[in-house]
Amino acid sequence: MATATTMLRVNADTRAILQELARKKSVSMQEIVRRAVETYRREQLMAAAAAGYAALRANPSAWQEYQEEMASLDGALADGLDDIYEDDLSASPASELERAPVPA
Repeated sequence: MATATTMLRVNADTRAILQELARKKSVSMQEIVRRAVETYRREQLMAAAAAGYAALRANPSAWQEYQEEMASLDGALADGLDDIYEDDLSASPASELERAPVPA
């Protein structure tokens, strides 16, 4: 099933950069733009999270409350899964999952 598209105007310099990147990666210019936008979206999300933590840390009482809450959750994931993977590290959950692809 084809995804709907729309036209995006860029200046000639940007188009040349897109063409070069697309050629080097053997993908379309549209794919380069898609990847760039997704990367930028993720960077913005992480920047917002970092700003939130910075604001939290700037308030000593709020930071202390947060730290206490996190400490209270320390054992929350004691689900016994460590026992399953203890003998065979190659079968760890991380080795069973591939890196999540960038959404299309």
